[in-house]
Amino acid sequence: MPDRRLAWFHCFSGVAGDMALGALVDAGADLAAVEDVVRAVDVDGWEIEAEPVLRSGVAATKVHVRGVEGEHHHRTWRTVRALLDEADLPDRVHQRATATFALLARAEGALHRTEPDDVTFHEVGAIDALVDVVGTCAALEVLGVDEVRCSPVALGRGRVWAAHGHLPNPAPAVLRVLAEVGAPVHGIDTPVELTTPTGAALMAALASGFGPLPDLCVEASGYGAGTADPDGVVNATQVVLGTAPAGATIGGDGGQPVVTVETTVDDATGEVLGATVPALLAAGALDAWITPVVGKKGRPAHVVSALADAGAAPAVAEALRTATGSLGVRATTHARWPAARAFAAVEVDGHPVRIKVSPVRAKAEHDDVAAVAAATGRSVPEVAARAEAAWWAAQP
Repeated sequence: MPDRRLAWFHCFSGVAGDMALGALVDAGADLAAVEDVVRAVDVDGWEIEAEPVLRSGVAATKVHVRGVEGEHHHRTWRTVRALLDEADLPDRVHQRATATFALLARAEGALHRTEPDDVTFHEVGAIDALVDVVGTCAALEVLGVDEVRCSPVALGRGRVWAAHGHLPNPAPAVLRVLAEVGAPVHGIDTPVELTTPTGAALMAALASGFGPLPDLCVEASGYGAGTADPDGVVNATQVVLGTAPAGATIGGDGGQPVVTVETTVDDATGEVLGATVPALLAAGALDAWITPVVGKKGRPAHVVSALADAGAAPAVAEALRTATGSLGVRATTHARWPAARAFAAVEVDGHPVRIKVSPVRAKAEHDDVAAVAAATGRSVPEVAARAEAAWWAAQP
């Protein structure tokens, strides 16, 4: 692989759409060039401004998007997708923005038991969120970023106000979006919405992985400011830009630290085991699996295993105990060297399908494929083949 340019987002105080965009502008993305790209989307009546500010004494950039529509304009995912498809956007900007909104639509659809196409974005459908998402993707393109990485994401506590009323903090959509990719999180004891659904979706859809700062030659950094400036807290999202040399491993020679949490059970029913893997993934596991073994006294048994980032391991261990009724679990620390990957989105018969792209292949996400197969009557292999062919056809 040739040298590639990386952007690592450090979400130590959470992340929102305007914070991600502000961080990239602060790191050197030309705002006029970003605006030119965003203007390709057929939505009028907005202006964008970058304001230099301080957050607890640290220089940062606060991005303001002002529009005549106001913050209560609602759009469905079908409408937003059409706007993106009709816009003359660079391929990577279109792919990244579509993947971000598609992830939000799936999360909101699951939460409200609505088909993703029919999900009505409230705050996320407003003009500022559209500009934040497309603008962030445009800023990545302006900076020539090939790969996005992200730290564990900070979340607050308490309640937040949304279109549906008071919601728990972190908001359900934030957790649903982050759970879809097994993103590691950590809580901060503050009654502030540190991470918004838009910010979570940008990180979940664009990041090829989560963890510490990867090996790279640092070229620039920036801070995107949040609205508030509380005492003693740098309310900002940091981004670090740099180049990773060809053949470099993510996380250095020691690899990315991960934890395998597992337990052995000899009295769990098939129904219990079948429900355990989804429960582990929902708790933040990167992967989960079940291995049949022979236990003491010749009893048939199963080893239930889950792979997790160190920060998510306690929650995964608790989910494993709860799901299996085991009296205890064990853990082993390993290192892994994940290949660089990114997410794109295509359509099959008008339905969105995520594509996971690595240096050697492009693979359609099975959950999306199965949903499209059920909706269209096509077979699962046919939908997968059509989705992957559509992605390859769009490549230069």
